[in-house]
Amino acid sequence: MQKVFPILEWLGSYKKKDLPKDLLAGLTIGIVLIPQGMAYAMIAGLPPVYGLYAAVFPIIVYAILGTSRQLGVGPVAMDSILLASGLGALSINGIENYIALAILLTFMVGAIQFILGISRMGFLVNFLSRPVISGFTSAAAIIIIFSQLKHLLGTEVASQAEFVNTFIESLRSIPDAHIFTVIIGLVAIVAIALLRRFVPRIPGILIVVVLAIIGASAFDWIDHGVSVVGAIPEGLPSFNMPSFRLKYVQQLFPTAITLAIIGFTQAISI
Repeated sequence: MQKVFPILEWLGSYKKKDLPKDLLAGLTIGIVLIPQGMAYAMIAGLPPVYGLYAAVFPIIVYAILGTSRQLGVGPVAMDSILLASGLGALSINGIENYIALAILLTFMVGAIQFILGISRMGFLVNFLSRPVISGFTSAAAIIIIFSQLKHLLGTEVASQAEFVNTFIESLRSIPDAHIFTVIIGLVAIVAIALLRRFVPRIPGILIVVVLAIIGASAFDWIDHGVSVVGAIPEGLPSFNMPSFRLKYVQQLFPTAITLAIIGFTQAISI
């Protein structure tokens, strides 16, 4: 049973003295994951609430089935960008069809990774050099920065197939930047950097997120033109199996393979 459910292996030897620190860590990660998950969903072109689903359920499942204490589980920006890019290449009408294909794509990615796992293809990591992993993580960070520049400026920029084009369009929109949004974004970035540099024990991201929530509520940032997420639907969506239409499976297969490999590479790089 312990091989199937690794949680049974360590749960019995868990020390109560570690509980307060683990609760603080869990609280910090949980609060950060709420806006982060919604942001990643928006990067993928999905409604923000899907970011909450992706932030909560994988963590619960991994706590029961996972074996690594260092591995982070949940939505990440790079996968969101690739998902949006893959679906953007298709002619999709309506948000409902977009969501359905996004679910199908993620199912395909999971199936591919599952097949690779039971096939014991983990040895492929031996062929990944450190420069490749370092270059991958650095490139991912650059792409994420470029893709989020439009949100920092508070401008409307249409997503492009090439991230460089998105970056160029964001630069062209600087004259139309929303000053209040820019100030809030820069203050948040500087605050996180300073807290991490001088007070590393304090969860800087958590503090900034909480203060931003308080500020948005107390000072009505939305009335000053600052974009906010808005209302999030309550409850959980009904469970539906993705539609396995051969046409869409064939079109999404290259993106699914890419996401499966990228996800594996990200896990190894961590």
